[in-house]
Amino acid sequence: MTRKYFGTDGVRGRVGEPPITPDFVLKLGYCAGKVLSRADVAPPHRDRPAVLIGKDTRISGYMLESALESGLSAAGVDTLLVGPMPTPGVAFLARALRLSAGVMISASHNPFEDNGIKFFSGDGMKLPDAVESEIESLLDAPMTLPATSAHLGKAERIADAEGRYLEFCKNTFPKHGSLRGLKLVVDCAHGANHRVGIRIFQELGAEVVAIGSQPNGTNINDGVGATAPKAMARAVVEHRADFGVAFDGDGDRLAMADRDGTLFDGDQLLYAIVKHRSQADRLRGGVVGTLMTNFALERRLAEMKVPFARAKVGDRYVLETLVERGWECGGENSGHLLCLDCHSTGDAIISALQVLAAVVAGGQGLADYTRELTLLPQVLVNVRLPGKPDLQAAPIREAVSRVEAELAGRGRVLLRPSGTEPVVRVMVEGEDEGNVRTLAESIASAVRDAATAHVPG
Repeated sequence: MTRKYFGTDGVRGRVGEPPITPDFVLKLGYCAGKVLSRADVAPPHRDRPAVLIGKDTRISGYMLESALESGLSAAGVDTLLVGPMPTPGVAFLARALRLSAGVMISASHNPFEDNGIKFFSGDGMKLPDAVESEIESLLDAPMTLPATSAHLGKAERIADAEGRYLEFCKNTFPKHGSLRGLKLVVDCAHGANHRVGIRIFQELGAEVVAIGSQPNGTNINDGVGATAPKAMARAVVEHRADFGVAFDGDGDRLAMADRDGTLFDGDQLLYAIVKHRSQADRLRGGVVGTLMTNFALERRLAEMKVPFARAKVGDRYVLETLVERGWECGGENSGHLLCLDCHSTGDAIISALQVLAAVVAGGQGLADYTRELTLLPQVLVNVRLPGKPDLQAAPIREAVSRVEAELAGRGRVLLRPSGTEPVVRVMVEGEDEGNVRTLAESIASAVRDAATAHVPG
């Protein structure tokens, strides 16, 4: 996926990135079309290059979809429109329909005021960095229409896109498996999964109680979904369901709950998937987490003799590490999970199906199935700074060394500067939450002192 451009009215834009206005999206579509129409970048399988456009349910998607379509058409590229479709569905369809690329209009778990653009290559993976850079390098050049309108791109709507994607997801569930007899609460965050995210479980036999399934353009992620999973957990208890499943607005992030409403994060869900595959002797290679993955998961995988590697925070870095090592399973504690034998990108529906396949096969709830994994208390202190500290300064290194010595291999320390604000994130994990909090504050104090010492008086 390319970087995202947020803020339909120019607000919430990331530093150094332009706001996502219709004229910008028109130009972005044109530049992408010019690059993607070259045979050396995306060999066409049709008479001319074609790009699929999907979107989530936020109201600005209609406007941006039209602008993007116009820009691609001006570059001589055909567009295939699928309307509301989860991000992983766009990646799948770009590959299945043998297109030059897929484009998703979404700001994922952000509020409805934001929006963004994500590109996938024709193989359902992120665009190569060189292609992404080339598209961006054209943004300041003028647009030129073809010499004749015969070379403009055409647009068509794909009527069976949802059905194709639904069948693809179903085929990742065990062939002779069923969810019959299970009652599920499914929270679609009023987002892109509001139809397919319900149908998939119904067609596999489950009784479904749907919430967050009435999008109106402005309610996406509003108090529901994977970023606000307590609504789903309450509904599980209220409806006496067996499990709860919650997606985020564009359908690539997952949270789940047990029958008593206990919530499970990405680390626990990833463990359930890995445990099931390991027991069935079909786990290929190891597991990739991130710098924020709970130390308990790393320790438990070591006990299982399963290799583990950490990537930088972000699902794209997890994906890159999996591909580099030839492994299949990884994810973030936020609920972005990847099973590369199932899909080329993170997919919340597929991830939920992998977890449900595990617990159904084991005849257990999530708590029982993951009982060997007890997450360590994780305390995160955000240190807002008046200056930029040297994190390798002696006082900071000494504070970290003292904490690591006290943890004695039963915990972990991480210092991570924010990429968007003057903040250093101090994270400490350990077995006793009170002690961990004290240790985190001791490092945070050293960071504050070091930053203050470098501020001109």
